Amino acid sequence: MRHLVRLLFACLLFALAPVRAAEVLYLYNWNNYISEETVRRFEAQCGCRLKQDYYSDNEEMLAKLEAGAVGYDLLVPTGNAVESLIRRRALRPLDKTALPALRNLKPEFLDPWYDPGNRHSVPYATSITLIGYNVEKMRELGLPTDSWALIFEPRYLAKIKGRVTVLNSQRELMAAAMRYLGRSVQERDPARWEEAKRLILRAKPYWAAFSNSTYIKDLAIGTLWVAHGYSNDMFRARQDALAAKRPFTIAFATPKEGAVLAVDNFVLHAAGRRPDLAHKFIDFMLDGRNAADVSNLIGAGNPNAAAMAHIQPGIAANPGIFPPATDSARLEMLRDFDPGLRRQLSRMWTEIKVR
Repeated sequence: MRHLVRLLFACLLFALAPVRAAEVLYLYNWNNYISEETVRRFEAQCGCRLKQDYYSDNEEMLAKLEAGAVGYDLLVPTGNAVESLIRRRALRPLDKTALPALRNLKPEFLDPWYDPGNRHSVPYATSITLIGYNVEKMRELGLPTDSWALIFEPRYLAKIKGRVTVLNSQRELMAAAMRYLGRSVQERDPARWEEAKRLILRAKPYWAAFSNSTYIKDLAIGTLWVAHGYSNDMFRARQDALAAKRPFTIAFATPKEGAVLAVDNFVLHAAGRRPDLAHKFIDFMLDGRNAADVSNLIGAGNPNAAAMAHIQPGIAANPGIFPPATDSARLEMLRDFDPGLRRQLSRMWTEIKVR
């Protein structure tokens, strides 16, 4: 009888194991883009687990998926990457009947150019690619903090050589160079991009590194004085420096020449196994209180109107996070390019990295 009971118990565990394993939502996300507190609340509400893998650049995410990565239910691509994924037929259309909280989105984030009608995407957060800096050091050295000249002009870089990093992202770094040159980040003429390449190569000897994440810590501890990066990362560096009671302040500002605005979106990967959990998660994140977390805890901009009442006033008033109309007019989104221009830009990027 004891053997029979043990056998029945083992069979029961075997039968239940796939069910338990299935109650997992797999999310491929940017580093540090959803707080642990938010994750815990969602898991408690849905009775499931959220497992995340991370990327630091849209190109990295797209390359991994192109190479055959499967198993992700949800992705968080920027607008131009959404456009690319739709073209590749890599996304599952949304079931909007499962997303009643879609009504919370601000009108200006509906029907975007990269996904007309929001058939595949739900805006989650916004960020601006800008300059973060050590306030006291910049004041001491008399350097401008409102222009891309700070990271591109040798006359300024000579004073901060080895204390500057730029993003390890072809599109973002070359876009910053284009804005400094007075060009659009959506420029199609390869000759204009060659100008941006030459500007970058002139400045490169003064930079400490190409970095997509370490600049957060390095700014916060004072190793770096200037970084090209994302507004939400600069917010985190500032908060970390404050928490550690550093004798300096981290600030961030949108350069006067303009910058890149990113709208990151929740999308369902076509190969995902749990679209039901994915829809539950998106609707959970569309709730105003939950949506506010990405601003309050991470310092991202917010496309959710219902979130605004729950965002800390100091964050809502920060122009580096929620840009005023005068700044918004100078912001552009990255767009996907034709294969020929993409290949040319890749060759330029390779030259930039190896020289």
